Amino acid sequence: MDKAFATTLAPSPITRKAAARAALVGFNDSTQSLLTECFRQFGIDTVTVGFESAERLSTEKFEACVLPLDAGPNSEFVMESARSSRSNSRCVIYGVGGSAHDAMRFSKYGINAMFHEPLERPAMLKLVRATRLLVLHEFRRYVRIPVMTEVSIVGDGRRASGTSIEISSGGMSVKSHEDFSVGANVEVSFALMTLPRVIVRGVVSWNKPKSLGVRFDATDERRLKIKTWIDSYCEN
Repeated sequence: MDKAFATTLAPSPITRKAAARAALVGFNDSTQSLLTECFRQFGIDTVTVGFESAERLSTEKFEACVLPLDAGPNSEFVMESARSSRSNSRCVIYGVGGSAHDAMRFSKYGINAMFHEPLERPAMLKLVRATRLLVLHEFRRYVRIPVMTEVSIVGDGRRASGTSIEISSGGMSVKSHEDFSVGANVEVSFALMTLPRVIVRGVVSWNKPKSLGVRFDATDERRLKIKTWIDSYCEN
């Protein structure tokens, strides 16, 4: 009887949740080691993937993908493999190096964040810390999606261009050399991977050197398209 009772109360084996994985594609040993160290500090494992085996991004599940942006067709092939894959279409893509022109050339793939060269450990850790919740799928705590895409801003009688930094259902932050005053009424337009170009009214809510924040107009029904896209992104 005692033995049966003990068996009944025997603790169930604990199933450990699989760690998030980031594919490191096409890096030399020193860069790879530095990236691995930064991601593992935040509970994200790394997997080395060569350009010659980048098709793994179309068949194997990864929560993030890190690749150089100055590798020409190789870079595009990797991003195309990931974004066209059912498993990795929403994985977090980190670009390394390259120019702003490179980043915009690949904007249709929705690059989420950039490691700028020369690579420096403190800046790299700061970037991974800022985006780790998205990689770990903790969306309830992370309502802003970091993504880089070209943005057109119309307001104050002029038109300016910039690149998105983060976007939420309520607004977005934009990197731009143009200076818009806080409180200025603007219209922003942009496209996001599966979201065709959308135009929405907003107001400049903050302004810093080379960047600004836009709060979407709650009465503009076009904002709902952005909310739907974000909800879909999080569900995947």
